[in-house]
Amino acid sequence: MVNTSRMIAVYISLIAIVFIAGISGTYIIGHYESGFSVPINSLLEAAYFTVITVSTVGYGDIVPVTAAARIFVIVLVLVGIGVFLSTITFVSSELVIARAESTSGRLSPFEKRLLKNHVILVGGDSVNLRLAEKLKDKNERFIMISNNSEVAAEMRESGYKAYVADETNEDEMVKFEFDKAKSVIIDMLDKSKMAYAILVVRNLAEKSKIVVIAHSKDEEIHIRRMGAGVGVINPSEMVSNILSQKIEEL
Repeated sequence: MVNTSRMIAVYISLIAIVFIAGISGTYIIGHYESGFSVPINSLLEAAYFTVITVSTVGYGDIVPVTAAARIFVIVLVLVGIGVFLSTITFVSSELVIARAESTSGRLSPFEKRLLKNHVILVGGDSVNLRLAEKLKDKNERFIMISNNSEVAAEMRESGYKAYVADETNEDEMVKFEFDKAKSVIIDMLDKSKMAYAILVVRNLAEKSKIVVIAHSKDEEIHIRRMGAGVGVINPSEMVSNILSQKIEEL
């Protein structure tokens, strides 16, 4: 697999080498050997000639007049254009791949590198859907993971970063950088899948705060019995308690 960051660093280094070699060669040939139609008396003039040569603008105000200068310019043009075209082609292809993977609901390598100190919403049930709106309003960095491609597609259409993955498959979940996440919220209606998802997330997010949304009292008790390291919130129970208090106050 190609390491995109390393390749970009390589291309940036090559571009820098081309410009350094171009400026140095232009200055030496133009200043000490009078290889151009006008003297090159400063690095600024050398940089100017290098840029217009590599960019193929070629204003014609500075022209190589000796064999050495012409050979140098030919090499500079061929190498410079080659490096720039290779860089543009690589970056463009990476952007196309990232766009295609994002559209399909898959996490691209580029997006993966940006995941740090983020909130992960596992499952696309009602609480996580509402929570996504709140996190977006607060400009929090977060992603949503769901095995439902339709839910993920709707979230992406609304401007959210939503991805399709099996929440119970550790091989699929590991790519979402749970170990770098600030917190993880699990909200799934399927009890059996949720139990497996909790185990997977606990294994991947050892340093992150994990909160599980329970949709009933029995479910809350069952989740708490799974052990420490997982917080449980039961929205319906919380609402019931608040309503009962309000009724008593009437």
